[in-house]
Amino acid sequence: MKTNNTLQRYRYNTWANHRILNHLQSLPDQLYNKEIDSVFSSIHEVVVHIYKVDGLWFSVISGDTFEETMDAIKTLGQKSTGKNLHQMIGLYREITDQYTELITSLDDPDDVITIHHPQYGEKTLPYADLIEHVVNHGTYHRGHITAMLRQQGYPGIPTDYIFYLYEK
Repeated sequence: MKTNNTLQRYRYNTWANHRILNHLQSLPDQLYNKEIDSVFSSIHEVVVHIYKVDGLWFSVISGDTFEETMDAIKTLGQKSTGKNLHQMIGLYREITDQYTELITSLDDPDDVITIHHPQYGEKTLPYADLIEHVVNHGTYHRGHITAMLRQQGYPGIPTDYIFYLYEK
């Protein structure tokens, strides 16, 4: 069943996010907020960015209007402002639970949704493609975190899909 494939991809995303967040907890505390000259100004900024974009797409996939999605982004920004790593992990758990509930409630993830954007226009896509985008976005930015860790002399942690499959 296709739902299982979509849910599995999202569960991989959850596993990878939690794996990297737990890895960050094992490193010196100051590393999380330390400002560096990199893709983002700090690892904290990347963690917040992934969270906010996950929330943005959750709003879109839930069928919210563009205006409602913009409001959701503001709310996510307020929720994540000043949060330490432990608190961000809690916020990730909340959004993960919301996505899991949404995905499992879909009759068929290949059913389509039409989204509207004032600049890019209207687009009709399968739910599965939007969820895959969320997974891909997370993968991209987890790579940034790994690069930023290495830049500061600390190891990253593998979050490739194959490692998820082996661990599963």
